[in-house]
Amino acid sequence: MTSIFDKDCRACPRLATFLDDVKDRYPDYYCRPVPPFGTSDARFLIVGLAPGMHGANRSGRPFTGDHAGILLYQMLHKYGFASRDHSAAADDGLELIDCRITNAVKCLPPDNKPVGAEINTCNAYLANELQTLPKDAVVMALGGIAHRAIIKALGMRQADFKFAHAAVHDVEFFRLIDSYHCSRYNTNTRRLTEEMFDAIFAKTRELLDK
Repeated sequence: MTSIFDKDCRACPRLATFLDDVKDRYPDYYCRPVPPFGTSDARFLIVGLAPGMHGANRSGRPFTGDHAGILLYQMLHKYGFASRDHSAAADDGLELIDCRITNAVKCLPPDNKPVGAEINTCNAYLANELQTLPKDAVVMALGGIAHRAIIKALGMRQADFKFAHAAVHDVEFFRLIDSYHCSRYNTNTRRLTEEMFDAIFAKTRELLDK
């Protein structure tokens, strides 16, 4: 049986080779599949796309060390899911509260773009992780690829659950809430504003507190 994570996984040849190349260029970087971060019994799971080159791939913690994590950890702290409002390093003492962060693809992909086969190969880990969630959990999909990976992991039809920012879907035993990804591109172009992201977290907190 596939677990929710394997730090030694090299199932995707392109990704494994790319990580080896990056490790040669940046010997101090983590450069392995990045594990989920947070509490094992969390009711709130955030699913991102994949580790960033100079973020999670460097630090070994999701959304840590790059622009994408700045707004995310601010919101996590504001709504009581994190012990502080920034994540500096994997050993900085930050703790998540009733929350876990994972990725649809656990390894850094070239140009931040995993191909379909890589998303599919890694999907078994996500499927098993979703099954660990307690009843009435909330899962946040950061971006369309993460959303579709979640639907695939549940064995459901994509056509029945379309990605849309701020959409809330009832899927199996939890609620799925969609958000545009908090990437530098999306925040700089204001496709995702701080106010929009705040509203997503407010809704998440409301769903969990009901």
